[in-house]
Amino acid sequence: MGVPDYILRMRKHVGHDLLWLPSVSAVVRNEAGELLLGQRADDGRWAVVSGFVEPGEQPATAVVREVLEETGLAVEPLRLSSAVSHPHRYPNGDLCEYLNLGFHCRLLGGQARVNDDESLAVGWFPPGRLPELDEHSRLVIRHALGPEAVAFFLPPGTVWGEPGELAHG
Repeated sequence: MGVPDYILRMRKHVGHDLLWLPSVSAVVRNEAGELLLGQRADDGRWAVVSGFVEPGEQPATAVVREVLEETGLAVEPLRLSSAVSHPHRYPNGDLCEYLNLGFHCRLLGGQARVNDDESLAVGWFPPGRLPELDEHSRLVIRHALGPEAVAFFLPPGTVWGEPGELAHG
């Protein structure tokens, strides 16, 4: 689907300046225990499947929609596993701060495939052989697959350094 119209309209007013946006990420495993990742079209990096929460949309609905749009797979959210904000600077210079809700999702069906222009590739990876991932994707995966029964959040006072890298402060 790409960038929603309401964000494109805001960008006309703020240029590349910071936008605060809600987002969701999905951690999905197949029957072999492999993790679903998408290779981003904007910077070529592998990441968990993520996307915007549309106005009026519930986050659980957004995560189901984003996974289907980007990969062709149907999923069911099992639990909210993380709630963190993180900065991201796009190759074109756009700066965003995302309030990201990470979900551990169950695969319902479908065949993983590139389903839109946001991804170069999608694939399944054994947990011990993941491609290089940014700190946010690693955090979302770690807490979705961890033993916690409640959602993870960063402690008060924690900040991010460069976009995508956690700074402990």
